[in-house]
Amino acid sequence: MSSDLQFPEPYNNVSRKIIHVDMDAFFSSVEERDNPSLKGKPVIIAKHPRKTGGKGIVATANYEARKFGIHSAMSAYEAYERCPEGIFIEGNYPAYKEASEQILQIMRKITDYVEPMSIDEAYLDVTNNKLQIDSATVVAKHLQRQIYKETRLTSSAGVSYNKFIAKIASDQNKPAGLTVIPPEKAVDFLRELPIEKFHGIGPKTTFRMHELGIYYGEDLYQLDQMDLVRYFGKAGMSYYRKIRGIDNKPLSLTRNRKSVGKEHTYFSNLFSEDEVKRELMRLSKEVQAALERHGKKGKTVVLKVRYNSFETITRRISNATDFKSADKIYQLGQKLYDEIGETDQGIRLLGLTVSNITEVENEQMKLF
Repeated sequence: MSSDLQFPEPYNNVSRKIIHVDMDAFFSSVEERDNPSLKGKPVIIAKHPRKTGGKGIVATANYEARKFGIHSAMSAYEAYERCPEGIFIEGNYPAYKEASEQILQIMRKITDYVEPMSIDEAYLDVTNNKLQIDSATVVAKHLQRQIYKETRLTSSAGVSYNKFIAKIASDQNKPAGLTVIPPEKAVDFLRELPIEKFHGIGPKTTFRMHELGIYYGEDLYQLDQMDLVRYFGKAGMSYYRKIRGIDNKPLSLTRNRKSVGKEHTYFSNLFSEDEVKRELMRLSKEVQAALERHGKKGKTVVLKVRYNSFETITRRISNATDFKSADKIYQLGQKLYDEIGETDQGIRLLGLTVSNITEVENEQMKLF
């Protein structure tokens, strides 16, 4: 598949040295560290569904629990069905936050160029670093050792020349792994990956790519820019760059987060109220999980609806008090949808965002 019209080839900056650090099963690891009797047992960070009437979702689970197929954002009830012997813990956010801040201090002893992405992951640009070590691999090993020495927590790291590849690399050898992808090996590494392993390609896009016969990076690599734009719109340009290992985005060093949101584009438009309700609940749970990861709560819900005609409508509603529960997010989002929603046209995108957010401080965080 090809076209006579082509975009100019994008520039690839391979001069940087980027590390992505992802703490291993962070919340449950903190719990195991502080309560050694939990080691070797399946630990699930969520309220026990017997206490909530089956409501709530999993924040995270340790590796023993993941052997049962339990993962974050799964309903706590399903987690219980999969692993009745699992140990459900509501969570101790102050302890998680303290550990996270300790880890950031360790990182900043190495470089000032640190971009925290959530409570348990961050990027570091170590092209020039305070240790005056040229090898980013050596720096990453030093960082992992120091994190464990000072916190007794393990981390996995990915090292490469950009954020996109470093992020994928950090997930390759968990837990306590280190994966290094130099520029000369980047494209071969990406071409061998299943498409669902690409950061930024979610389940819906994966399904669409599978429909098009795109299962591995190699399949994506064979498509030219015009093909990808035709299939995926503006995102097609991003996929073209990513499969070629191109991601020149700098680290963002000032992250004063003002909102937390999730949105999904549907390749098959939504035409029924039941579909919309299911998607709004799914989005609500994803936003709740994100709020918990960032230690935030908010007062305002913003609903975004894009129709098949590409007409896009956004509406917002505020609550009298702060909230962070999926039920409240869903309730407010559904109220907004009842005012503006119209399935006859076909809905191609839904989004929910919580804004007017503040930090959860000085309280025991009741995770889900």
